[in-house]
Amino acid sequence: MYSFFLTRPRALCYSSGMKIGIIGLPQVGKKTLFEILLQEKLNISDNLKTDVIPGVVKVKDPRFDKLVSMYAPQKEAPATIDIALLPKIEKETVSSGEVFVKIADVDALCHIVRSFEDESIYHVEGSINPIRDIDAINSELILNDMIFIEKRLERIDKELSRKKDIEREKDKEMLLKLKSHLEKELPLRTMSLNEEERKLTSAYQFISMKPMIIVLNVEEDKIKDMSLLNSVNRKYKDLKITLMQVSAKIEAEIASLPKEEQKDFLSALGIEEPAVNALTRSFYKTLGLISFFTVGKDEVREWMVRKNSTAPEAAGVIHTDLQRGFIRAQVIKYEDLISLGTEAKVKEAGKCYVKGKDYIVEDGDIIDIRFNV
Repeated sequence: MYSFFLTRPRALCYSSGMKIGIIGLPQVGKKTLFEILLQEKLNISDNLKTDVIPGVVKVKDPRFDKLVSMYAPQKEAPATIDIALLPKIEKETVSSGEVFVKIADVDALCHIVRSFEDESIYHVEGSINPIRDIDAINSELILNDMIFIEKRLERIDKELSRKKDIEREKDKEMLLKLKSHLEKELPLRTMSLNEEERKLTSAYQFISMKPMIIVLNVEEDKIKDMSLLNSVNRKYKDLKITLMQVSAKIEAEIASLPKEEQKDFLSALGIEEPAVNALTRSFYKTLGLISFFTVGKDEVREWMVRKNSTAPEAAGVIHTDLQRGFIRAQVIKYEDLISLGTEAKVKEAGKCYVKGKDYIVEDGDIIDIRFNV
């Protein structure tokens, strides 16, 4: 029997393997926010048509930082999320269908919406109207799924005219149900599906079914004004979106400062942390992920796993051998460790739990896997 600390790989960061695609109209701040998230300046063409720019962003989790300060490990490995700057959604990329091919390749979408006034930066529609722009993008995603379904139904009807097929009939019934939902101008992610229906739809890459974050890029003096955010939230509360606002201009200023000066700058603005930090956390929540931690003087690491995963499944995220040879998991709750101060005191208080194969991992768990292979 071994603790996985003896054998686990030593990568500097851990990625969930899932990807967020950043989309939006031209001149909305996508490139600026993308570079801030990556913490590096990239040589990106202003004329993004068909290229996808990949990147990896570290999740800014205060719990991870706290654990690093407690253990002072030789190595620290925050969780990361794969992101991609997708082609601009404009007439040319929409008509060619190229942008939708790229969107189909990501697991969730982050839609950047221009909400700031700046006469030096043109708007493709000639004026600033976040609601109009959100509706425009949503309509394009819904329309793309509608077109796909109609083409698929035509093909199924031809197949059924030649030969009766029960599976094809089920497929047709499901597609007609999806089409009816889309005709109400509602994205497929708002549709209630049973397990069998989800299995049928999983064969297709419907883009309006993907989880969505909408980020309002506001002016500098509006970062604490929640009126627009609240208005947008009221309008789209039933569309299953995550909504937040940032000022890309301010975020760029913060990112350009030395770390020791950033705190004073934030304090002067009355802000606790850069908005992009919260955005990184929204990414993994939107993807349906939670975090668990492994800790020690050698390394503190944050891992991501799908919500409602069992302890063996979480062990498999670390290494397949740990899942295959899983015996039990020793679990400490993050809040207990912080409040009591040390693992020894947590154990003395009887708050170090031994869990078996049926244990459902909770966000913030600190886990030590015991296994034998």
